[in-house]
Amino acid sequence: MEDTREKLLDAILPHVAFDGWSETAFRAAVAEAGVEPALARAACPRGAVDLAVAFHRRGDARMLELLQAMDLSAMRFRARVATAVRCRLEAVEDREAVRRGAALFALPHLAPEGARLVWGTADAIWTALGDTSDDLNWYTKRATLSAVYAATVLYWLGDTSPGHAATWEFLDRRIADVMRIEEAKARMRENPTLSRLMEGPAKLAARVRPPARMPDIPMPGSWGRR
Repeated sequence: MEDTREKLLDAILPHVAFDGWSETAFRAAVAEAGVEPALARAACPRGAVDLAVAFHRRGDARMLELLQAMDLSAMRFRARVATAVRCRLEAVEDREAVRRGAALFALPHLAPEGARLVWGTADAIWTALGDTSDDLNWYTKRATLSAVYAATVLYWLGDTSPGHAATWEFLDRRIADVMRIEEAKARMRENPTLSRLMEGPAKLAARVRPPARMPDIPMPGSWGRR
């Protein structure tokens, strides 16, 4: 089934720019890929929607390949995160397919799936960068990065600057905003009065555990470390 989806994904991409991630594009892909319609429907019960999901996950996989080929050890951690997001965007083989995907997953009945895909990208980045958090931070890191990534994608879709320079500047500003929040949290923890006030919520947060996941790729660091 995976091979069939990959074949259909390659076949549908030229049609997405004109027909979007639609049933029309899906049927054209089935015909061009030479896949039996019944097999195509078994591999992609929702048709083009399943191929749009596969397209996003292919981008995540290519991002991880790019990151694993890099030596990020000399970078400050904020630079590692920016590099990972940049790799994710540079892994895109068809920007128009992303634009059409953004429109698809903005539909009310598909918005939860779109959010899960963005969360999956954020989780893939944190895992690749060696995140070892096992409490509420596991969720807050991914939620924060999901927001940064989603905003950057929308900016990138409209960016016409050479080499997408404006997008990378936008990304750096968003990460800087996050770092200011992390620095404020660190100051609160260091303040004796505020830290006592936060003892109760901190104990509750410490009980939160992340879901089961794949082992991390060893690359130490944390969102709050630069």
